[in-house]
Amino acid sequence: MKITEGYMPFHEYQTYYRIVGEPSDKAPLLLIHGGPGSSHNYFELLDDYAQTGRQLIMYDQIGCGKSSLPEDPGLYVKETWAEELIALRHYLHLDEIHMLGQSWGGMLEMYYLTNFEPKGIKSVMIDGSPASIKLWIQEQHRLIKYLSYEDQQAIAEAERTGNFTGPKYLAANARYMERYCWDEPDENSPEPLRRPTNGQRASLIAEGPNEFTENGTLSDFDVTDQLKNIHVPVLVTNGTDDLCTPLIAKSVYDHIPNAKWHLFANSRHLALLDQHDEFIQVLDQWLHAND
Repeated sequence: MKITEGYMPFHEYQTYYRIVGEPSDKAPLLLIHGGPGSSHNYFELLDDYAQTGRQLIMYDQIGCGKSSLPEDPGLYVKETWAEELIALRHYLHLDEIHMLGQSWGGMLEMYYLTNFEPKGIKSVMIDGSPASIKLWIQEQHRLIKYLSYEDQQAIAEAERTGNFTGPKYLAANARYMERYCWDEPDENSPEPLRRPTNGQRASLIAEGPNEFTENGTLSDFDVTDQLKNIHVPVLVTNGTDDLCTPLIAKSVYDHIPNAKWHLFANSRHLALLDQHDEFIQVLDQWLHAND
């Protein structure tokens, strides 16, 4: 399988991209990672899918992975990442594409589709993403109630004091993430998941200290009322045990005309990991239906 890596100049920075497979008559699939502050790494679990003859294109957003890691906090806003996405499509001549955005990547897709009227989008998959951060925070606090009493207390105390460094809080947050997101990588995890994402600064500035204290630059993110203006085929997906709860997914699905929805049973925030084969099957059927 041919893999091409490169860097796109972006302002005075560089955006890393990775292309799997050769161009073909099938429109390529552009993969947009989550975070903000994650990286393309976990999308390498999709590499084998390029053997179907469809090119996969993944990249590290500014502030993440192998891309430049600017110190200027003013860059870590949705506008920068949307501009970067537009630039990348232009740079790689991605005139006709399918898109798959996971978590924050799906939020970026929604923002892109509702504010920039892009051309050449054959279909969009929004995987585990909220249209409203306010609803996201509300749902995270509901999920916390399923943790032990001790963990709930530790999280409440950290939120009250603004101190997210105590051992009890860190242990509670780790258990919450393991329950609803994914496991902390260890030596048995797929190799891409063990690599650093380098996105700590981006994550802290754009999101905040954790999934339920969203006080970063994205804290006012809400495109719910604009979703009615999306007129490309959209598939909304999430897991039953996902940070992106069925209520969050439904609030996206309900507002996009003619959207479809797939719920992954027994899956947390990364169905690509938890339900790998089913994820590939759902993705493949969706892309075929919209080629």
